[in-house]
Amino acid sequence: MASIYEKRPWLRHYPDWVSHDLEITPDTALTDFINSAARKAGAPAVFYFDHSLSFGEIDRMSSSLAAALRDLGIAKGDRIILVLQNVPQFLIATYAAWKLGSIVVPLNPMYKEKELAYFCRDSGAKLLVMQEETAAGLDRSFLKETPVQKVITTSALDLLPKDHPVPSLLKAIRKVRFPDTMDMLSLVEKYRDKKVEPQGLTREDVAYLTYTSGTTGPPKGAMNTHGNIAFNARVYHAMQKIDEKDVVLGVAPLFHVTGEVSHLALAALAGIPVVLYYRFDPAETLRLIERWKATVTVASITVYIALMNHPDITKRNLSSFVKAYSGGAPVSEAVVKQFEALTGLYLYNVYGMTETNSPSHICPWGTRMPVDQESGALSVGLPVPNCVMKIMDLEEGARELNPGEVGEIVDSGPIIVPGYWEKPEETKHAIRNGWLYTGDVGKMDEDGWFYVVDRKKDMIVASGYKVWPREVEDVIYQHPAVKETAVVGIPDSYRGETVKAFVALKSGEENMVTAEQIVAFCRERMAAYKYPRQVEFVSEIPKTLTGKFLRRSLRESQRSEG
Repeated sequence: MASIYEKRPWLRHYPDWVSHDLEITPDTALTDFINSAARKAGAPAVFYFDHSLSFGEIDRMSSSLAAALRDLGIAKGDRIILVLQNVPQFLIATYAAWKLGSIVVPLNPMYKEKELAYFCRDSGAKLLVMQEETAAGLDRSFLKETPVQKVITTSALDLLPKDHPVPSLLKAIRKVRFPDTMDMLSLVEKYRDKKVEPQGLTREDVAYLTYTSGTTGPPKGAMNTHGNIAFNARVYHAMQKIDEKDVVLGVAPLFHVTGEVSHLALAALAGIPVVLYYRFDPAETLRLIERWKATVTVASITVYIALMNHPDITKRNLSSFVKAYSGGAPVSEAVVKQFEALTGLYLYNVYGMTETNSPSHICPWGTRMPVDQESGALSVGLPVPNCVMKIMDLEEGARELNPGEVGEIVDSGPIIVPGYWEKPEETKHAIRNGWLYTGDVGKMDEDGWFYVVDRKKDMIVASGYKVWPREVEDVIYQHPAVKETAVVGIPDSYRGETVKAFVALKSGEENMVTAEQIVAFCRERMAAYKYPRQVEFVSEIPKTLTGKFLRRSLRESQRSEG
């Protein structure tokens, strides 16, 4: 007899335009782009600040670069590292690599020599593509101890018109050439109109090695296949009701799975433009939404908090921006209400991870997310088409739990990566018989909506009671003076652990609220064992490179001090 999860109760909430099971075609992440380039060669593929590049231009430049890379010895299956911000060269290099059948390894430009050396060795990459300003700040002698044979550099200024003012975000950047590197656009020009033979990519071929954050050990390269990427592009296309009038706001880093899928892959599939502007900046984000009439994005909740607290939020025309999605971390209902009250925009949830190629659960556009009455958590959405998700017991992960019971979220379907690059033991632990054990704790209600309670490792045990940090955070966010908060457990001689909240206040509220008032605010709204006993005010909550709050660093700093 089929379990409640195999019956997929969530399907009854799908809008009529979303199929319960999407067609799985032979298309790859590359053919999606090539098909759009052939169909819409003159249409804009990228809006870069105030300028545009067409699908045809990106296609031609990527083919020229592919021919150059071929002559440098790059072949099918080779890994190519990209250390780039959100610039058009990311697309050019990615499609060039895929035209050779190579694998893209996207990394954060903020990494230093030791970190980059690890990724170079672990991936076995032969080629490194990076921005000039990044290369200028590195001692590249570390590459001698890695498999990297060649380095190509490029500038964020390269694809901007020479006779236009430099965007404010790029004012500090200067063109730099290095004797030990090659220039990307010079290679593109040298190999202009050169062709490469198709490499016969399939859905099973790896498109990206996207490295996890390494919270439980060294970072692991998740093998995001062309089939994974192409399928989840179709999930976004269906669930967000994308059409040819949409414009993607490229606010998530392209080196992150969210940027790879919800920005680049979706835009390539739909033949629509993506707005790029180097890196996130609140004022520039709001300006470019208005400038290009951006309609859709997926961004971390920290992005929306920053926008909400920027003075331009009420000055810009954001009427086009109707498909605002938040992913990467659980979202408080209080923040969603505040954002909607200020802008009129409802924030939709999307939930997933690197190993699920971005969305595993999503709220369909036009649908409102329910709130779990027990925990106060806002739903992270419905499981995506073609997939079955379950809640399993936290101890062994072998027993299915009933709706309403809290356990580990476990996923299956065409969204799941085949494993981690050259790490069979880690793969075996995380993916069991096709089921990905996410490490996230949550529940499913009777209607099939899923809720994330927290990460397993973030649970606080105070006087024997389990306390989930995000439940406390959700209450703190209801305080009108709070901008950001993160809750951790700290050692306590009597309770074992006690609850501590780090709180960043909104501008102008810094001297208006006391720690005692925050504690009292929570005590009125929570069980006695849950409310924070300590509150520390900070200027901002530390974040990962992709905008997630770093509870781990706060917890470790407290334990080292204690």
